[in-house]
Amino acid sequence: MLSEDIMTWRKRPVIYEIATWVWLDDLRERDGQALTLATIPAQEWDALADLCVDAVWLMGVWERSPAGVAVANGDPDLQAEFRRVLPDYRSEDNVGSAYCVRDYVADAHLGGPDALAQARAELNARGLRLVLDFVPNHIAMDHHWALQHPEYFIRGSYEDLARAPQEFVEVQGQVYAHGRDPYFPPWRDVIQVNAFHGGLRAAAIATANSIAAQCDGLRCDMAMLMLNDVFGRAWSARAGGTLPTEYWQDLIPAVKARYPDVLFIAEAYWDLEYELMQKGFDYCYDKRLYDRLVHDDAESVRAHLTAGLDYQDRLVRFIENHDEPRAAATFSAPKEHAAAIVVGTAPGAKLIYDGQIEGRKVKLPVFLARRPLEPRDDALVAFYRSLLSTTHADLFHDGEWHLCERHGWPDNASFHNIVAWSWRLGVERALVVVNLADHRSQAMVQLPWDDLSGRIWRLVETLNWECYVRDGDELGTAGLFVELDGWRYHFLKFE
Repeated sequence: MLSEDIMTWRKRPVIYEIATWVWLDDLRERDGQALTLATIPAQEWDALADLCVDAVWLMGVWERSPAGVAVANGDPDLQAEFRRVLPDYRSEDNVGSAYCVRDYVADAHLGGPDALAQARAELNARGLRLVLDFVPNHIAMDHHWALQHPEYFIRGSYEDLARAPQEFVEVQGQVYAHGRDPYFPPWRDVIQVNAFHGGLRAAAIATANSIAAQCDGLRCDMAMLMLNDVFGRAWSARAGGTLPTEYWQDLIPAVKARYPDVLFIAEAYWDLEYELMQKGFDYCYDKRLYDRLVHDDAESVRAHLTAGLDYQDRLVRFIENHDEPRAAATFSAPKEHAAAIVVGTAPGAKLIYDGQIEGRKVKLPVFLARRPLEPRDDALVAFYRSLLSTTHADLFHDGEWHLCERHGWPDNASFHNIVAWSWRLGVERALVVVNLADHRSQAMVQLPWDDLSGRIWRLVETLNWECYVRDGDELGTAGLFVELDGWRYHFLKFE
């Protein structure tokens, strides 16, 4: 029996996402033997624990859809993309989208339900939580609901099918709408559920409960699509009347009544994070911070971090996941370091994607079971391992976080390129200062602590062990002078 402190989710957890089929393929190729989630060598689970993360998201464990595979095999755009990322692509590499779920049962290729349970036990034994996917908006065309409960879905007519064959599909004599995000073309391997149907909601609650029985957290795909307002704008003409309650306010409490410690994590866009939190989500993706780090300046990032801490602590920060381009292909090497420092030391949960640490640059479609060989960036590995090891300390999970003021001089406004914040837990203190520009910048950083005076402080760089000595009286009044080259940072412990 695991101890209670191991079973409890840590505050501000770090989650490591793994494309499960690809991970197993890598291990099989390396070891030259058939593996399932039940027979992965113990050292591989140890290696995940050694990353100093708090949870592992095994993405894509559910049974894949043969009907979805057929759709992808007949899609010339997808086939071209598969060949672009895998020059030696073979048809068997396409195992269907991880988000075209035929059944919420662990796929036999991965070892089935017993193997998934073994994987969870291995992770939990090492103090790691397990996160699994829930895809509420759509389901595979060969899922049993499509055959047994056509009323659960958005339906059309044969006239609709003839008029818009890219938007509708016939399944066993029923015409269904394909699942979609209203801003993009339909996903032609899935069909759209009707969030306003009471029977669908009851079935979704049962499904989510079955998932919660197998893991410690549910990552809910495109969660905002199930909000009444969003769903109504997309489907009201075909869905029938709006239900008086919200989908997530029906589902999340029902699951937590049985599994009170399970986390709900929303993939969220369109600035709907706060609304989803109000509907019961524990954490929501922070896509806005990602976009600011990619496209905007330091003032934009700093403005984002002025939000209330109760809100920020429920965001999931990232610079990469399976939906975004690889960080190493998006950022220059120095800028990736700077962005990773921001994400890794800001409040909230953090998400790291398998391959990010090693500097992979090829974004792999979620249909593929294997990935191309890529060179490993040893310097980046060392950086990430040091960052994750440092931020694994209680200081960055249970400590008090403050966004620091900074200022410059009449003839030097480069301080606008600087962002800074502090952490404190008991006698432990840390200061993070990042230059989010490609040129040298200077600033005076104001520290939030009122007990600095009367002593000399050693400021130790946590990632390279350089040390600076500063007078506490000056730190408490004028602040800390910093000068940083482009994309450089200080990550200082005060001793």
